[in-house]
Amino acid sequence: MLQKVLISNFKTVNSYHFDSIDLSYEVYGRPLYDAPIVLVNHALTGNSTVCGDNGWWKGLIGDGKCIDTSKYTILSFNIPGNGYDKNPSNLIDNYKVFNARDIASIFAKGLEQLQINRLYAVIGGSVGGGIAWELAALRPRLIERLIPVAADWKSTDWLKANCLVQEQILLHSNNPVHDARLHAMLIYRTPESFKLKFNRSYNDEKEMYNVESWILHHGKKLDERFVLSAYKELNHVLANIDITAGRGEFLDVAGMIESDIHIISIDSDMFFTEEEDRITFQELQKVKKNITHGVIQSAHGHDAFLIEFEQLEKLLKDIF
Repeated sequence: MLQKVLISNFKTVNSYHFDSIDLSYEVYGRPLYDAPIVLVNHALTGNSTVCGDNGWWKGLIGDGKCIDTSKYTILSFNIPGNGYDKNPSNLIDNYKVFNARDIASIFAKGLEQLQINRLYAVIGGSVGGGIAWELAALRPRLIERLIPVAADWKSTDWLKANCLVQEQILLHSNNPVHDARLHAMLIYRTPESFKLKFNRSYNDEKEMYNVESWILHHGKKLDERFVLSAYKELNHVLANIDITAGRGEFLDVAGMIESDIHIISIDSDMFFTEEEDRITFQELQKVKKNITHGVIQSAHGHDAFLIEFEQLEKLLKDIF
């Protein structure tokens, strides 16, 4: 069930002011305050429905699954403006108003409203993992276990460049959400993934290659459920992750985080690359001992965090 808390008098990093923000959320598993709490941060086109029949991470979270709803309380916030509550008044007109740190700050205030001062774990994929990094830097003692999956503490030049292309499509296309999704699928997957899935197979009925039909299907599917303002906003948040901005060097900031940090990469990820995560891991080892780096082996690129649940479970089983 979708619930909400009201965040009052919020000021963003760039000095935008909100009298109030509706922060919606869902709770799964054990009741709040009855069990260890796991905060799950959703990805760009995701939402607070993380498990159950329509849950986007139902392969990982649920009764008897890796993150077991019979043992943990699962909490997930919706990024304000993502459109999931179907309330037009909660959409964000100025898509550049929030960066990832603002979202983490809103989540932190939501936790305060719910009187939660300790989290067993925070896990997030993609931009959700970047927001998890930001939350850990913002509240260094809040999280016992920080688990960024297919994510990074910063938006790299490569990521920013792809987000710029996405932004240009969203601003100038006649069918913006649909067309931006077509481009996005090319960086969420890999050439090898396409070859394994389609192998140049042709659909005579549609008179096009199956890979073309598949990509067009994803564009149409997202266009039916995701609003333009949300895509523009979340794309901007994705392009603006940086726990060091205004704070200092990475090791100075990350070294203050008390959490055990479990970085999970995908070897074929072209979005948040394994190499960048490896550099982060190696640097962090200079100041922290409670850190691990696991790698999912997959041909499917960035989207593997939504596909390779068996591998993800093996990497997480000792944590949960």
